[in-house]
Amino acid sequence: MVKEMRWDKKLSSFNKHNHIFVKFAVSFLLLGLAFRLFTSDSIRISSPVETPPLAEQKTESPVVSFPIQAPISSVFPANESHTSEDVAVKCDIFTGDWISDKSGPAYTNESCQVIEGHQNCMRNGRPDSGYLYWRWNPRDCELPRFNSERFLDLMRNKSWAFIGDSISRNHVQSFLCILSQNLVIQMITDQKLHENVPQVEQAVEVYHDEEYRSKRWHFPAHNFTVSVIWTPFLIKAAIFEDMNGVSSSEIQLYLDKLEETWTDQYRNFDYVVIGGGKWFLKTAIYHENNTITGCHYCPGKNLTELGFDYAYRKALQLVLSFLTRNDQKAFVFLRTTTPDHFENGEWFSGGYCNRTVPYKGGEIDIGDVDSIMRSIELEEFEKAATVGSENGVILKLLDTTRLSVLRPDGHPGPYRQFQPFVKDKNAEVQNDCLHWCLPGPIDSWNDLVMELLVNGEKYR
Repeated sequence: MVKEMRWDKKLSSFNKHNHIFVKFAVSFLLLGLAFRLFTSDSIRISSPVETPPLAEQKTESPVVSFPIQAPISSVFPANESHTSEDVAVKCDIFTGDWISDKSGPAYTNESCQVIEGHQNCMRNGRPDSGYLYWRWNPRDCELPRFNSERFLDLMRNKSWAFIGDSISRNHVQSFLCILSQNLVIQMITDQKLHENVPQVEQAVEVYHDEEYRSKRWHFPAHNFTVSVIWTPFLIKAAIFEDMNGVSSSEIQLYLDKLEETWTDQYRNFDYVVIGGGKWFLKTAIYHENNTITGCHYCPGKNLTELGFDYAYRKALQLVLSFLTRNDQKAFVFLRTTTPDHFENGEWFSGGYCNRTVPYKGGEIDIGDVDSIMRSIELEEFEKAATVGSENGVILKLLDTTRLSVLRPDGHPGPYRQFQPFVKDKNAEVQNDCLHWCLPGPIDSWNDLVMELLVNGEKYR
């Protein structure tokens, strides 16, 4: 302060002809001071940020025997703030990773009574259980677990149908296993503990066809009905196969006619999960307008090879047109094709699947056939969704293909049969690398269904 006062007195004593020089000198000094401050701050900002010692960093306990996934980085820069609307627009619940989940499945093969033998991997002797401890984690949003109590409350006096091939039957079993669990709730009231309070009722089977491929269940307390309708092509077909997939003649496929097995019942359903795909890869003769127009994989028949993709697109167009223009305004989920994981062969030629952990993102691509099918599904879905919205029909894409291709560990493999290696450890047995063990990866499909049902407006 004293130096500044002396400096002011000196300035006031200067003559007028030195006034300009003094201004210049002061400006020069101030400029130098500003430069010094700027360089000092620059050095301080560019210095490395200190990190706490490893012992002080917070870590989560790993799940023993299962690989821990690397943290998934956010698509948003750290310095940006986003509203819930921004997150909803950017969120894709079908893109993500399978992460280790030590809590395990919502049910066991012993607690659920609707698991068919081919998918009951634990009962059939599968020795490993690591495939049970993974959970689907979308990259940019949260995916809540399926809430059975809330779901059943929403579905009072409603009816669901799963329409399609054996994957639909696989799915409905998972769906029922999760719904039918008696949740044991421990309620503490007035210092007293009350146990074994049933919160979710068991499904009662009320119908099955002769081959047990189509079934119906009822939840009496909620008057809620669940059906599965086996119709592998969704369109009319004459099939000459036995239960083991052995064919005695070519499939006759009618590309301009829907299968009445499901269309005649459609008016009874409030919600529908529909899908197909894999059966279109089989040898088939194609019919349109009461005329044979071509085929798929029919050497020696002197017919035009039209390809499975031609038939699949025709079938989807017919199916989606029926759904979106129907007087029954159902809530419809179109499930995309399910990839298989056969290695070194197919189901009929010694193919197997013996991997025990999921793939990580980037380790595997969708196969050519599944990629073609999924592309057709996406294209036809986009066109149909527009028509549906105009006609009051809600159509949602259940895009399970990409998340399923990452789970080569979730199939029955040789354990589609009961104890296949008891008599001979080197026995050659048929592998199932298409369907899913129960419990297994397919259980996460129900989390997706619940999210689309409750928060469907956030997704396409």
